[in-house]
Amino acid sequence: MEHSVLILGGTGQAGSDTAALLRRWHPTLPLTIAGRDLGRAQRVADTLGNATGVTIDLSRRDLGLGLAEARYSAVVATLWDNRLNGLHYAQDRGLPYLSISSGLLDIGPEIVAGAQKSSAAPVLVASHLMAGIIVLATLDSTREFDRVDSVRVGVALDDTDTGGPAGIADLERWSAVTAAGLVRCDGVFTWLAEAEAQADVRTVDGTVLPGRSIPVLDVPSLALATGAPNVRVDFAVGATPSRRRGEPASVEVRIDLAGTGRDGEPLTSMRHLVHGGGQRPLTALRITLGVERLLGLRGDRPAPGIHTPEAVVDPTYAVARLSEIGAVWHRDGDGPRP
Repeated sequence: MEHSVLILGGTGQAGSDTAALLRRWHPTLPLTIAGRDLGRAQRVADTLGNATGVTIDLSRRDLGLGLAEARYSAVVATLWDNRLNGLHYAQDRGLPYLSISSGLLDIGPEIVAGAQKSSAAPVLVASHLMAGIIVLATLDSTREFDRVDSVRVGVALDDTDTGGPAGIADLERWSAVTAAGLVRCDGVFTWLAEAEAQADVRTVDGTVLPGRSIPVLDVPSLALATGAPNVRVDFAVGATPSRRRGEPASVEVRIDLAGTGRDGEPLTSMRHLVHGGGQRPLTALRITLGVERLLGLRGDRPAPGIHTPEAVVDPTYAVARLSEIGAVWHRDGDGPRP
C-alpha cells in the first residue's frame, strides 16, 4: 500500500487502538495519526513505526491540511465528524471513508451526503454499538438457523468502561435527543416510550443489570440481514461480573435467537460473548476489519456507495478474529465455546 491511512481522532481510544491493530496485522501499511495536539499525535505515531502525526481542523473542508497535504488511501473517522468535513475530504479525493460516531439519530445528513456523491468512493457507515462487531457476532450465531423469528441482544458495559471523552460525548448527545427505544415488532420498526424501553440485561453469572432498549443502527442491521420480524437490542451499564470478582472490567453481549433449524424443527439459542478487556478491543477490531475491506487487503474493495458492516465483512471471519484478540463465548451457560 503506497499511500497512508488517515485516522481522524487517532490519539483517542478507538483511533489509537485501531492503529495498533492495523500495525500488528499489516506491518508495512503507512498510517497517519491525526489529532488536535501534534505532539501527542506524533508520540502515538512513533510507537507504531511507518506512521506520521499531523494536526487537523475539522471545521475546514480541507481539514486544515492545505496544499502540502500528503496523499492518502482512506479516511477513518474515529470521532464525531459533526460538520462532515472528513467525509467531504474523502469524497473530494475519491477516497474510501469509514465513520463510527454518528449513531442512528445523527446519521441522516451523513447518508444524504454519501448518496449525493455515491459514485465517488465507498462510505462505510459503522455507527453501531462497538462499530458493528455485535452485529457480526450475532449474524454468525444464526448460521444454524433456517429461519430467524426473533433476535434479542443484551449488552452489559461496565460503568468504569464508558470510553474516552469522545465516546462519552457521543452517549450524552444521543441520550439528549431521545429517551425512546427502537425495536422491530411483528415486522414493523417501532419506537418505544421511555417506560416500555426499560429492560433487564442478564450477565453470564446470572446477575441482572437494569437496562433499556436504545435507538442504535444494530436494530435495522440485524432485522434486515436476518429477516427476523422481532428484533431488540438492550443496553445496561453497571458492575460486570469480572469487576465484582476483583478482575479488570469486561464487556458482555448476550445473544438470544429463536426460529427454525435446518431440520425444520423449532430452535432457540443463547450465547454470551465476553471480552475481559472491555469495549475498546472490540471497537478497534471492527474498525480494523472495515479498513481491511476498504483497502482491498482482504477481498475486493467495495463498490462506491454507502455500506454497513454486515454488507462488507464476513461474520465468520470476524468471529475468528474475535477469538484471536481474547474474546470468549459461553453457550447456554455451560462454559466457554472454542
